Amino acid sequence: MFISFEGIDFCGKSTQIELLKNFLIKRGNEVEIIREPGGTEISEIIRNILLDKKNLEMFMEAEILLFAAARAQLVREKIRPFLNKGIYVISDRFHDSTTAYQGFGRGISLESVQHIHKISVGNTIPDMTFLIDIPVDVAQKRKIQLKQSDLDRIEVADAGFFENVRAGYLYLAEHESRFRVINGTLPIEKIHKEIIDELTLFEKKENR
Repeated sequence: MFISFEGIDFCGKSTQIELLKNFLIKRGNEVEIIREPGGTEISEIIRNILLDKKNLEMFMEAEILLFAAARAQLVREKIRPFLNKGIYVISDRFHDSTTAYQGFGRGISLESVQHIHKISVGNTIPDMTFLIDIPVDVAQKRKIQLKQSDLDRIEVADAGFFENVRAGYLYLAEHESRFRVINGTLPIEKIHKEIIDELTLFEKKENR
């Protein structure tokens, strides 16, 4: 099964991914966690280019194509082989991030974004996508607790950019049945329980 986690920066994805991994392992499943961009030697090199604040002048067209390149390598080198072996794959971001960040955030046409997705991922789409949704002002409060030097090129963007990104995610959630929107302001354990409940319900439906 292929599961992705999405959300604006500082929404708490990483914590929930680790909790879900532990749950699945205890249940007897083999699990692989991957991150985007990254996950392969080539993709990690691209990640460093994308997130380095030295590259603030990067044009949005270059940005989206670099994300797609990293993803294309990850899909073919890791995700598809893992899934073919019956392994649960949990991805910290996937192609929906590009739709939200480069489509809604940067303003690249959704038609162009979808065309790029077809090339980079083809039919390799998550079975379930958990959107950990938080208001942008909550994300900004979490952000100011970090040192400016700890923020990457994407994270330093202003609140207006992230409002557009969040709107993009909520748009996707309305139009894609695989999305499950989770209130990211709830306590960590309650969020985890909602994720497990949604996953269990999905698996029961699939196994009918």
